[in-house]
Amino acid sequence: MEEAKMGDVATIRAVLSILQWWGFNVTVIIMNKWIFQKLEFKFPLIVSCVHFICSSIGAYIAIKILKMKPLIEVAPEDRWKRIFPMSFVFCINIVLGNVSLRYIPVSFMQTIKSFTPATTVILQWLVWRKYFDWRIWASLVPIVGGIMLTSITELSFNMFGFCAAMVGCLATSTKTILAESLLHGYKFDSINTVYYMAPFATMILSVPAIVLEGSGVINWLYTYDSIVPALIIITTSGVLAFCLNFSIFYVIHSTTAVTFNVAGNLKVAVAVLVSWMIFRNPIPAMNACGCGITLIGCTFYGYVRHLISQQVVNPSPRTPRSRMEMLPLVGDKQEKN
Repeated sequence: MEEAKMGDVATIRAVLSILQWWGFNVTVIIMNKWIFQKLEFKFPLIVSCVHFICSSIGAYIAIKILKMKPLIEVAPEDRWKRIFPMSFVFCINIVLGNVSLRYIPVSFMQTIKSFTPATTVILQWLVWRKYFDWRIWASLVPIVGGIMLTSITELSFNMFGFCAAMVGCLATSTKTILAESLLHGYKFDSINTVYYMAPFATMILSVPAIVLEGSGVINWLYTYDSIVPALIIITTSGVLAFCLNFSIFYVIHSTTAVTFNVAGNLKVAVAVLVSWMIFRNPIPAMNACGCGITLIGCTFYGYVRHLISQQVVNPSPRTPRSRMEMLPLVGDKQEKN
């Protein structure tokens, strides 16, 4: 009886964690698109900088003041040798995501981001010469095919936004791969990751943001009618961006790897649906079909990785040792944003 009750509590907690993760993720994406499109604040570097500043403050409060998570101590030399390079790639990843959102619809951007598993596998194969099981390669076929179909049929296609999103996928993959070597020995959760990386990202991005977009922001302040509500929305998006990182930590510790993978792909579908309901960007049937194929491919990819990881943990006597390393360098629960 007690075990059944504990199981029900765990299930409810998992469902609630997924719902709040979806809520923060979709809200941040929609707010950013609203800022670029409706508020006419077309400055993705500044928006990213606001997110980094809010995340730096939020992580400091969560760890230092509220003591919600213990601080993982990092040696001063490691902060520059390990954390700084990771922060640089982290900064590029977030900036390119916002840049792509500035030029292409949410639905298209989210579908392209689902290409990340493919870029991760290809990078490791090309650069690190890592072997992968044939099932991993097979699972990438629907992902690549879905992305191609979506790109061909996208009515609001913009080459600059498309390239920004694709390079953003490469940045995400690079960050994931680098984390395996640069952060070896440190078991970071999402809050400690933000605590160390967000200040570096702010430092890296602040000067380019001011130089490239500063004059445009000043002109916007003088010409836009409702300044105060707009600034509140922009700041709120930064606060919610930090809350998203906190929600990722919560959902990771409340769900299994398979559940996290499926929930992450369903989250993309929710974001696409909500964005269509708000912005009414046209989505042709073939475009929606391409998005669906991509998400199915991502789910299949996660399932294949889970199966292979179980074989690696419990290898059969016939499993060659040379084929034990067949998984992409991504955690079973990859943090998606």
